[in-house]
Amino acid sequence: MKLAFSTLGVPGLPLADVLSLATAHGFHGVELRAHPEEPVHPGLDAAARAEAVHAFKAAGVEILAVAGYARVAAPGDDAPVLDEVRALVDLAHDLGAPYVRVFPGGGDGLDDAARADADAVAARRLGVAAEYAADRDVRVLLETHDSHRTGADASRVVGPVGHRNVGVLWDVMHTWLGGEQPSVSYAALSPYLGYVQVKDVAGADDTTPLALGAGVLPLAECVEVLSREGWDGWLCWEYEARWYESAAPLPGILGGGREYLARLLNESA
Repeated sequence: MKLAFSTLGVPGLPLADVLSLATAHGFHGVELRAHPEEPVHPGLDAAARAEAVHAFKAAGVEILAVAGYARVAAPGDDAPVLDEVRALVDLAHDLGAPYVRVFPGGGDGLDDAARADADAVAARRLGVAAEYAADRDVRVLLETHDSHRTGADASRVVGPVGHRNVGVLWDVMHTWLGGEQPSVSYAALSPYLGYVQVKDVAGADDTTPLALGAGVLPLAECVEVLSREGWDGWLCWEYEARWYESAAPLPGILGGGREYLARLLNESA
């Protein structure tokens, strides 16, 4: 498996510094948070996109994904959501990134009818986006998150889409918060799985990010399941420092996280 980290852990850091961290600690790739406060976002012009591509190639680091914030299950008109997804797909294509991350965003506390409506809305939008993404050789991945946090939730959406350019990003924290065991999550997600986001937290009531291995998430079990099933994709450490002021700075623990993941991979081989 290849290892990456998300720029969410180092918000606003210039690309040169991001790449220095990646190369210094042996990460194969980087997930780019696509937000206007970041160096790379959909508002970049063609020259800036080309500069980013050159910088990554020069460093020998891959761009794993463009992590956007489109919410494909959110109520409202389709057009603004699809425009946002298309802009993310264009950015990923220009950067040579294989994946775009989107969120469900269907809302909290949905009853059965509202959940079915959110599933249908998300599937419809992803089906339209899939054709656009296919023309640009990009896969749009629905993250296990918020209204669709488990593998079962996400598969209800992407299964009916039935398009190779739509898949799922497995965020192991959210499936765990949803009460799903890693083996169950993998079984639901494996036909659609793009890559896996790993992280660690103190508990369900305190999701402040911790160094990998310092919390309660079943990371060893997740890696063991992936290895046992012969999955050979990307593990990406998403350290959510952007949202937690008390979180330790990522650069100081990045090397330890890389070593922890390498040890899990060796133990599960």
